[in-house]
Amino acid sequence: MNAFGGPDGGDGGRGGHIILKGNAHMWTLLSLKYRKHVMATHGENGAGGMKTGAFGQDVILEVPLGTVARDAETGEIDFEITSHGETRILTSGGRGGLGNAHFKSSTNRSPEYAQKGEPGKEEWKILELKILADVGLVGFPNAGKSSLLAAVTAAKPDIADYPFTTLVPNLGIVKYRDHQSFIIADIPGIIEHAHLGKGLGLRFLRHIERNSVLLFMIPVDTDDITKAYQILVHELKMYNPELMDKPKMVAITKADLIDEEMELLLKPDINIDVPYIFISSITGKGLVQLKDMLWHMMNMP
Repeated sequence: MNAFGGPDGGDGGRGGHIILKGNAHMWTLLSLKYRKHVMATHGENGAGGMKTGAFGQDVILEVPLGTVARDAETGEIDFEITSHGETRILTSGGRGGLGNAHFKSSTNRSPEYAQKGEPGKEEWKILELKILADVGLVGFPNAGKSSLLAAVTAAKPDIADYPFTTLVPNLGIVKYRDHQSFIIADIPGIIEHAHLGKGLGLRFLRHIERNSVLLFMIPVDTDDITKAYQILVHELKMYNPELMDKPKMVAITKADLIDEEMELLLKPDINIDVPYIFISSITGKGLVQLKDMLWHMMNMP
């Protein structure tokens, strides 16, 4: 209080924010694996002479693009970091209090009270990273996705003849011509109505958004290959229509189960609007050509 000029108490500074910042040069969240608790500093009190207290120091956590922040209690998504340098407040600092100068009035020219600041927040957040790969494998359970990954990369995914063998995405590096390479992602199998949460549902679909090329995989012994492809496309479209803009092709898997004559008989019944190829991860049939086709699609202008 200024003895001659009335109230002059400054406002308190806000507490520090916890901020996520996108970094296009980061690929994992490993840097945060052992950093379970993150705390920013509190704001400082205001002072006489209408001096505002210092803000608490923000804590900036750099994360890869595709990082999703989720509320731990409700499971709801708060936001997603999608561009380099983008900053979003994960947890905001408490608001600073108001100095006594704000409460001066015609009936109270010298208030001796001020407004306290808000306490800082304490909350749990979940950070998830959507898979980033050049090629994402899309198919029903047991479509041969894990077998292909094992055949063309050094990855060793679990492979078994029952649904949802793959419960988490697997990544592998495909070696290509002239010492080049690309990344392929084996993602948990989709089922009809996955966009409504059926099966592994949204746990699967969110990873598809972060792949450059979509490789649909349908076993050769499927009753109706065209219908199976249409169901898979429909699920992706219902989840996110923008996925339809990605380059797409179909690998008809387990081609070792049929001979060339049967393959010729099947082709007239396959009515799809994208390139397709018969492959076998067991015999290696079509794998070299498949890699050529994928490489071409990834590098189209």
